[in-house]
Amino acid sequence: MAEFAIGDADFLLDGQPFRILSGALHYFRVHPDQWADRIDKARRMGLNTIETYVPWNAHAPERGTFDLSGGLDLDRFLGLIADAGMHAIVRPGPYICAEWDNGGLPTWLPEEGVRSCEPGYLDAVREYLSQVYSVVVPHQIDRGGPVLLVQIENEYGAYGNDHRYLAELTRHTRESGITVPLTTVDQTVDGMLAAGGLDGLHRTASFGSRAAERLATLRVHQPTGPLMCSEFWCGWFDHWGAHHHTTSVEESAAELDALLAAGASVNIYMFHGGTNFGLTNGANDKGTYQPIVTSYDYDAPLDEAGNPTAKYHAFRDVIARYHKVPDSVPPPAQPLPTPVTSLHDPFPLLAAPGQWDQWPTLPAFDDLSPMPRLMLARTQIASDGPAVLVFGEIRDRVTVFLDDVRLGTLLREHHDEAIGLPVTSGELTLLIEDLGRVDYGPRLGEPKGIMDGVSLNGRTLTGWDVLPIDAATLPDRCPGSVDGPAVAGPLAGPALVRGRLTVAESTDLFLDTAGWGKGLVWFNGFLLGRYWRRGPQRTLYVPAPLVRAGANDVVVLELDTMIDPVVRCAPRACLGHTEA
Repeated sequence: MAEFAIGDADFLLDGQPFRILSGALHYFRVHPDQWADRIDKARRMGLNTIETYVPWNAHAPERGTFDLSGGLDLDRFLGLIADAGMHAIVRPGPYICAEWDNGGLPTWLPEEGVRSCEPGYLDAVREYLSQVYSVVVPHQIDRGGPVLLVQIENEYGAYGNDHRYLAELTRHTRESGITVPLTTVDQTVDGMLAAGGLDGLHRTASFGSRAAERLATLRVHQPTGPLMCSEFWCGWFDHWGAHHHTTSVEESAAELDALLAAGASVNIYMFHGGTNFGLTNGANDKGTYQPIVTSYDYDAPLDEAGNPTAKYHAFRDVIARYHKVPDSVPPPAQPLPTPVTSLHDPFPLLAAPGQWDQWPTLPAFDDLSPMPRLMLARTQIASDGPAVLVFGEIRDRVTVFLDDVRLGTLLREHHDEAIGLPVTSGELTLLIEDLGRVDYGPRLGEPKGIMDGVSLNGRTLTGWDVLPIDAATLPDRCPGSVDGPAVAGPLAGPALVRGRLTVAESTDLFLDTAGWGKGLVWFNGFLLGRYWRRGPQRTLYVPAPLVRAGANDVVVLELDTMIDPVVRCAPRACLGHTEA
């Protein structure tokens, strides 16, 4: 068994100085059949460690459950890291940020009291961490496994300064059998290192520039032991309606060189970003709500499809100045197949089957169980002449129909709160969509849906019929086939359409969504994620393990308008325009 410790100046592996050269790779953003490939490519770039968060809400969507199957098999992931001869860092939170829905916190937690010593919250956290540590403990390096470090919380200094809370997480972590060194991470601004750290835990920093200056700041707060940048930001994430973020290869490589020249350890965030499959993307809200796109490419050294980029080769060259790197490098990316197929048999979402429940007032998503991401709500209105429909607060998108005629869409980020109705007699239907929960800051954990109801000319509307829509099962619940005629022209949603895409062999694909409006895509029953005409993202990544040689089933839920009702594939990712 090996021993890993923190010395006066270095990390020590079996008593010898050891520099951590780590890359972030989130198992929950990568198809499990591709984990080994991504880990091997990290090794070939010169890294010796893989770091991952653990998303509480993915493993435990309901209290009392803990899913470790398929793409959530943390045990298998850590085993593959060990098989590759690499080490691991585990960051279980309980809050992870990660541009992930609700920062990884389950929606069943109370809105108040998260990330604090509130007893109910701490009870839930202990249950969660006990489950995680039951997996991690056997994989620790002193038990023959790959895990070198475990992190307590995540950038807590940006949120609070309750050291009792950090101490309780530390106590439970040790009591659960974690024996490897424990760390914290914070930004080097506004006293965050002091607020988010705890004596006895090794403080590390997060930054992407001015490495020498930020390491000097970290040294003030961590006077002894190795310096480490636990999140070296080599790229950034995107949100809908903005540009695709990229960082200079040369500048990022120069900052990595400065880190290594200073003798610091590093975790490159991200080495490989992957994809926010399904409805897992988070959002930011610093006065304006900004939902994050499906791709988590992050302009990382390994792109969304797992191909090496110019940044991969530049980082490998930097690492080679300080450490031996493997002789072989991954092959360059090749253009992917570009099959095309028509979409068929539209089925209107407003006619979706299901149990409509009666509510005296309009409920929020959080009032429903299981909690949906899409919801239809309808009520009868009977007034004379035009009127104004006013919403309390929209979280995050509402499309308004009167007798199935679309009247308009309201968006939270536009601070929309009202729409004019030309007539006010008939069946009013609302299609309400959650675009991703805030993952950072004081709005963490807030409810979704329409807050404080809806009023018509000052009178609160009551007597609602509500249909929660389970996105995971939607394609199977709605009729439709590819045997009927293809959609001949532009399609008005909300509607489900189907296509059959034929390919010669199992391979990665990029679906071209440029001719579509806004909605969701399932590929052979797997929910790839969201698309949106506003961009910047213009393709959806389909991992090769989802693709069958021969016919493949594609289902699209178009919520807006589809100009080109055809499934097309692009030869490579198109993530949109950049600032330049």
